[in-house]
Amino acid sequence: MNKEQLVERVADKTGATKKDALEIVNSALDLIAGELKRGGKVTLVGFGTFLVRKRKAREGRNPQTGAKIRIPAKRVPAFTAGKELKAAVK
Repeated sequence: MNKEQLVERVADKTGATKKDALEIVNSALDLIAGELKRGGKVTLVGFGTFLVRKRKAREGRNPQTGAKIRIPAKRVPAFTAGKELKAAVK
């Protein structure tokens, strides 16, 4: 499912217009991204938790030349599925 399909399903399920559903979906995604940008986490009980993890700097290799390269530390978004989501997928 892509974003357009998600918007269509939200509109169908809620009775909202596609324009309103798009605004709702975009707002929810923007709020989640904003919280992660600030280093926080978003927990949706039963669904899961969006959070930021820190990756340490490490040494890697250029796959074309085999030369060693330094990969800098960075923050990456992560998602941990909740109990109900895991059960639904099982």
